[in-house]
Amino acid sequence: MYWVYIIRSLKDNKHYIGYTNNLERRLQDHNRGKTQAIKYRGPFQLLHSEVCETRIEAAHRERQIKRYK
Repeated sequence: MYWVYIIRSLKDNKHYIGYTNNLERRLQDHNRGKTQAIKYRGPFQLLHSEVCETRIEAAHRERQIKRYK
């Protein structure tokens, strides 16, 4: 099972979209600065998450959401 998620930086109010197979751990990693792409933008707030059955579904949904911008 995978999650597609949207988080918002409380520092600069920008959004980040991603997917993971362990949402709780991934959010902790983001907030601890362990994600290079957004290392200095934390702390983060979870805005939205969706469950997907497979990694491929999650990757497709992530791309779909990113195209909405």
